[in-house]
Formats: sequence, structure tokens, C-alpha cells
Amino acid sequence: MCRFRSNRTRGMMSTLALVVLCYLFLTQSAPAACPSADLTGDCFVDFEDFALMAAQWLTTDPCVPNDMIYIPDGEFEMGDHLGDGYADDELPIHPVLLDSFFMSKFEITNRQYCDYLNAAILAGDIKVVGGIVYALSHGSNSYPYCDTHSYDAHSQIDYNDVSETFSVRTKGGRDMSDDPMVEVSWYGAVAYCNWRSQEQDYEQCYNLSTWACDFSKKGYHLATEAEWEYAARGGLSGRRFPWGDTISHSQANYYSNSSYSYDISPTRGSHPTWNDGIPPRTSPVGSFAANGYGLYDTAGNVWEWCNDRYDSDYYNYSPTPNPTGPAAGTSRVLRGGFWHSAATVCRVATRLHLRPDFRPNYFIGFRLVLDLN
Repeated sequence: MCRFRSNRTRGMMSTLALVVLCYLFLTQSAPAACPSADLTGDCFVDFEDFALMAAQWLTTDPCVPNDMIYIPDGEFEMGDHLGDGYADDELPIHPVLLDSFFMSKFEITNRQYCDYLNAAILAGDIKVVGGIVYALSHGSNSYPYCDTHSYDAHSQIDYNDVSETFSVRTKGGRDMSDDPMVEVSWYGAVAYCNWRSQEQDYEQCYNLSTWACDFSKKGYHLATEAEWEYAARGGLSGRRFPWGDTISHSQANYYSNSSYSYDISPTRGSHPTWNDGIPPRTSPVGSFAANGYGLYDTAGNVWEWCNDRYDSDYYNYSPTPNPTGPAAGTSRVLRGGFWHSAATVCRVATRLHLRPDFRPNYFIGFRLVLDLN
């Protein structure tokens, strides 16, 4: 029941938090030691402290799994601010207003996707044909979900056709359970969203016959392109990367070279820690520092599927509040770059688009959005 908590209830919680803060403010003067209600560290309890405590109150939600991060509502300027994009589809810069949402802290891992596959095959929802996973209901096998190791050596998922079970493989002796899922199509990412919604008693957002997303549902879906960029920026305005304007191997898993002045890594080529010579050279999720919102790996590691269809001209007519992408289009947007991307590809404004059935690869994964508004 709590998953459908109304905006009015959220407002009541916010009001209560502010009342508590006001009480603390009014009952504390400015002693030599900073007041206990000083959350910003300036030794004064003021409105910024009120707002911070209210936000913390609202994001501590027992209905939301702890791997989901609260992204506050707000407005930002979407697109390439620094003029170093390699495609004109990152322009024009345009304002976007978004409601709050939750986003998965990490990219979905091999272990998490394996859990889905094992549950789905037990329930009779999927089948494996020639090492490729499909929905059982799709008789024509037109909508592949993901590859297993028996089809493509780059897949980190094994399938045992005797026991009909999936497991995460090891690569070069390293357990790949906590690395991001690869070899997954847009359809496979969407199917995972619906399964996780069902498992956690949320509403399912996707119609797996038409592949349409109902954004009015209270459940998991892939991020809209605007949600992804807003969250990836981590609260920073107009910067090149989630943390600023330069990049190095201390911040992300990507391919460093001297072609870009903002690539300041002292090590070049593939990331030295994860370059074992065996693709995919992914790193376990959370191997680098989080951005300002607490999200990990929004630059490099793997590209991430977004919900939106792709249109090169979409920025010219995108609606300002909560855009959900073009109504038509044959490909879907991806964001973030991957472990073999150059620095310019890992910028927060970079866009890629591929067919939704594209999956025999070692560079595409996804993360989730949970909308309870």
C-alpha cells in the first residue's frame, strides 16, 4: 500500500520536517559550538538546513529499495554547453523541468539479471533458442532479450539446458557477478523492469506486446533521456562530466588518449585495473566515486539504454516539462559511454542510438527509474 503514497502525504511529511526544524531553529541561539541542527556546516540553522532535512526525510522511504537513489525535482539545461560535441544532435541547449523520481544507484549487474532469468524461466515466461533468450509468448522470436555465453563469448551469463538454469560466469578467474549486465537488448531491459515491478509489488509500466510505457504507472521503467542526463549531471550545471570538466582513470572506466585536452589521465589506453585483455573490460559497479546525487558509473563502464526513441531533431521541439521522447522512431537512445569509449563519448550530453533488438555486443547495459509520484 505504501508504494502509492500520495503527493499530499509527501507534503505532510515535508511540512512535519520543516516544523521540527523551525522548532530547533527557534530554540537554539548561536553558541560557540555549531547547533546540532546545522546540516550545512556554516554554524547557523537557516532555510538551507530546513530544506536539506526535509529532503533527507522524504528520501528515507521504507517502500523504496535501498539501491534506489532519490533524484529531486528541478530544472536544468539539457545539451552540450561547451561546444565540443561530435554530433549536432546535442543541440540546441534547452531547459527541461522534471518531477522527482528514484534511479538505481548502480547499473544492473549480471547477478541481478541472472536472478530475473531464473525466475522467468521457472515461471514459463522465457525460452532459450540457440543460446538467445526470448519471451515464450513471442513465437516468431522477433524480440531477443539477451545472449548467453553459448551464443556469444562476450556474454557473462551461462545457461545450462539440462537443469534449465542461468548462472554468472567467471572471466579470467574473476567473478563477474557485480559487473554490469551486457549483451542485453532494449526489450530485455524492459522485460527486467516489469519483472522487478512485479517482484516488489509495484505496477508494471510496460506492455510487452506493444512495448509502450505507461508513465502513469507506479513502477520501474527505463530512464527517459531527460531523466538520465539530469540525474547523471548530479546537480552540476553545464559541466562536461558528472563531476566537472576533466576526466581521468581515477574517475571512470574508459579509454584514455591525448586527443582531448580535458582527458588528463596519467595512464592511457584501457583502464589499467580492468584491462585483462578479455572483453568486456567492465569494472564492478561502484568502483569509482558517486556523482552529486549518489549515482555511480554514469560515465564509462557500459552504455545505458533509455526509454526514448531517437530523433536527431528532437531537441528543437522537446516539451519543457517531463519529456518522454518522440512518438515514433526505429531506434532507442543510449547514454553514458563504455569502457572502450574515448573521453568525448563519456560526456553527459553524448547521445547514441541503436535498434532495440541490438544485443550481441559487450558494451550496453541499463539502469532503472522508479516513479512513485
